[in-house]
Amino acid sequence: MAKFAIIQNFYAGKDWRELRFGLIMNQTVNGKFHCPKCGCHIRDSKDIHGHHITELTPENVSNATISLNPDNVELICRDCHDQEHGRFGYQVEKNVYLVYGPPNSGKTTFVRQQMKRGDIIVDMDQLYAAISLQPAYDKPDNLFSNVINVQNLLIDHIKTRYGKWHNAWIVGGYADKHKRNRIAEATGAELVFLDVPKEECLLRLETDPDKQYRKAEWKTYIDKWFSQYSQ
Repeated sequence: MAKFAIIQNFYAGKDWRELRFGLIMNQTVNGKFHCPKCGCHIRDSKDIHGHHITELTPENVSNATISLNPDNVELICRDCHDQEHGRFGYQVEKNVYLVYGPPNSGKTTFVRQQMKRGDIIVDMDQLYAAISLQPAYDKPDNLFSNVINVQNLLIDHIKTRYGKWHNAWIVGGYADKHKRNRIAEATGAELVFLDVPKEECLLRLETDPDKQYRKAEWKTYIDKWFSQYSQ
């Protein structure tokens, strides 16, 4: 319960109340406030809910660039706020994205920028790190079958919509058109292609500190992807 008290204390605090009041005043037109999501007229200001787009946690609530950033706050009605959080019978829509492209195209970085807390991420590099506790991109060959099995289990969870996750992100090279289309169809995923040329991938490799001792290895991965890629 302590972690919830930290968040509750923030919402009860002067800084948040002043920010919320200022946003309400700025967004009230001719004495009326309408929910930007559903358009309903909110007559009582206490029914105007401040929704943080990047969800507040005990770790980030003290970061004013998140908790007190006007660009991170939506003023919406109670029903829309409950819907955003999947509360009181509302179900959060589960969207699925298959993010693919060559090695060093920035797939994981892209997902980190787009995802929200509560999303499920299926990323081979991250699964290797979770299972082995090795440094980034150190992938022990003997663990390959274990990582693949975990990946397949998580993809099955996405197919069946098992669990309470929000959106799902399946991350990988997927150079083979038939394989990626098969997974996309089975999971209902939208395809997101990071179309980065080979020269750019190789240039990024040269400046990537996590791969400084594995440049030759990753160059072969890049070469292999571009030789196998099919649109």
